Amino acid sequence: MALTVPLWTLLLLPLLSVPSWGDPMGSRAPLRYSRFLDPSDVMYLRWDFDPDAEVITFDLQVRTAGWVGLGITNRDTNVGADLVVGGVLPNGSIYFSDQHLVDDGTVEQDGSQDAHLQSLVQDSIYTTMRFSRPFRSCDPHDRDITDDTIRVIGAYGLSDQSDQMQLEAKRTFVKSIFLLQVIHPDQLDSPDISYIYDIEITDFLIPEEDTTYACTFLPLPMVKEKHHIYKFEPKLTYHNETMVHHILVYACGNASVLPTGISDCYGSDPAFSLCSQVVIGWAIGGTSYQFPDDVGISIGTPIDPQWVRLEIHYSNVHSLPGISDSSGIRVFFTPTLRKYDMGVLQLGVYTFPIHFLPPGAVSYGSYGLCQTDTFEEVNGSPLPELQVYAYLLHTHLAGRSVQAIQYRNGVQLRTICKDNAYDFNLQESRDMKDRVEIKVGDQLLVECDYQTLDRTSMTFGGPSTMNEMCLVFLFYFPRTTISSCMGYPGLVHVAREFGEEVSDSMEGLMAMSEVEWTEENIRKAERACREADQVVVIKTIDEVVTNRTGHIPAIAATMRGPCVASSGGKVEAQDQIPAGFRATPSSSGLARVSRLPPPLLAAILLLQGAALRLLDTSSLAACLPARD
Repeated sequence: MALTVPLWTLLLLPLLSVPSWGDPMGSRAPLRYSRFLDPSDVMYLRWDFDPDAEVITFDLQVRTAGWVGLGITNRDTNVGADLVVGGVLPNGSIYFSDQHLVDDGTVEQDGSQDAHLQSLVQDSIYTTMRFSRPFRSCDPHDRDITDDTIRVIGAYGLSDQSDQMQLEAKRTFVKSIFLLQVIHPDQLDSPDISYIYDIEITDFLIPEEDTTYACTFLPLPMVKEKHHIYKFEPKLTYHNETMVHHILVYACGNASVLPTGISDCYGSDPAFSLCSQVVIGWAIGGTSYQFPDDVGISIGTPIDPQWVRLEIHYSNVHSLPGISDSSGIRVFFTPTLRKYDMGVLQLGVYTFPIHFLPPGAVSYGSYGLCQTDTFEEVNGSPLPELQVYAYLLHTHLAGRSVQAIQYRNGVQLRTICKDNAYDFNLQESRDMKDRVEIKVGDQLLVECDYQTLDRTSMTFGGPSTMNEMCLVFLFYFPRTTISSCMGYPGLVHVAREFGEEVSDSMEGLMAMSEVEWTEENIRKAERACREADQVVVIKTIDEVVTNRTGHIPAIAATMRGPCVASSGGKVEAQDQIPAGFRATPSSSGLARVSRLPPPLLAAILLLQGAALRLLDTSSLAACLPARD
């Protein structure tokens, strides 16, 4: 039967197909990134962004005939989260609104509407909402989209919104996602010839203990000429994923005498802690990682390592018995050579008990210094500038933020990498937007911020998940023999600030264990650790260790950029540009809809719903984008 559509509907549809203002991606443009937000795969999120326009586009597809919502929340509570809500009523009309949570389940509309609808459709299975928003609006109810870990909140209902919408816990999900990924794997070249090699442990019986570091030594692929490893991925035994905390692959010096078998990495046999130059690192929440097209790990030449130490950290918190594991790292290598041989430089706080955190701290900072002025001497040959292109951040459960800062000639140059919303369960290798050049003589400072409100005793640096670490792994080229450069504070100075006369760091640590940890003493300890001499420890692939001292430089605060003008938005006092809001950049031909008055725009959306209601279900389904 022929479909009859009124003339006014046909005239309206071309206008409705114009994308929302400020978004260079139209409502049918493909979006590169995707995740399921829930364990049952009911909520499927696609997204993409324009870093120049500072606009992000979301496409949320949910198996429901009711309302759907998507927004940004924080670590500890959903109260105050922003949430964009939309749906299609039974009569075909559309509702769409920028809102926020006033308590755990109740939403309220923002005074400023900063999300811009591109499409909102419903068929017999899915409700799909696509919208864009600026990275940073001037509405205090909207949370910023940054290059930190973002906690995305998704929610839905089985029916359409009522006068007072309520979120149900069983249909509300929060997932940590790094939204502003610089490189999508599809943008990278895959060589025509490649091989797979597994660096893995075999049938290891996981001890019935909270923390186990299992180490074994394995050969790298035996090749007769130079090859490059260009990609790696975790190889996890099914059902053991939650027990594998991290996996590290360390390159061994070719003169090293290595033990056989599997043993505790840091136990009674010191031979199992040999080899300290990390070449591959994976941690919980990470996935595969492919190096940029001009970078790879060199194997097969006389100066390349022939053996590696595989380290797997198991966390058997429930002391489960009889669990065997064969996890490891799968590497992909090719004879098609890349331009540069890469290396990994480990920075941060030297991991042992002198690194301590007081209990009951809302915030407590730890600092690890690297002085590079002796790098050429330690390396044994002149060094070119190191080009850093990616990084991996690592703390344990108390970590809240991590950053690495670069100084040159005593002046703070830049923040190399950071995550102000660090999530222990999302540790992944991340590419940098712009490569960073490190010169001999630069200072590199790692700052980690912790929260210990849930702890009644001191937390010490160490390998257990309940201990702490403060580490940054920088991926760089060209490679050197230097494996790590980390620092720790002299505790003699710290203890003396508390009136204790001690002669060495261990006595200082014992003295700190007797402190009553009030807020005043927490701040005093943090300040004393910053002011103390830093012992800087530099290691090479051949286990050559060099110690020196330095001092923690001051850290200048990073100013936030300007916010984007919005309907009724409020300027915040800490904005860099407190007046004269920056208008959202718009691409050619996309600015018309932004000038429509709000009542007219609302009328258009209602008319769009009426028009869609006239289309039969099969025609509508044919227009929907395919589900990945």
